[in-house]
Amino acid sequence: MPTFDDFMQLDIRVGEVIRAEVFEKAKKPAYKLWVDFGDAIGVKRSSAQITTLYTAESLVGRQVLGVVNFPPRQVADFVSEVLVLGVYAEQGVVLIQPDQPVQKGVRLG
Repeated sequence: MPTFDDFMQLDIRVGEVIRAEVFEKAKKPAYKLWVDFGDAIGVKRSSAQITTLYTAESLVGRQVLGVVNFPPRQVADFVSEVLVLGVYAEQGVVLIQPDQPVQKGVRLG
């Protein structure tokens, strides 16, 4: 069973989606996302299977939570550097975001 210390090793930050496009080469429907985590971390890329509830256009400008300290993962011809967090709901994957706008890069705590 994971411990609290295990959880604390995850670096979960708030970022803002600055670019989103359909990921044509993905095996399952997905978007390529570019997420700005602020000056300290910068812009990171992510592949996200969230096409059921979101359009690429609706994602731009949205704040999201992402794990920024996982190793990069090759997905087709794209390197995914961040795991954007969501919940598996009946209607599809719903992104997790702050209740109010916050500064890019702040850490979940």
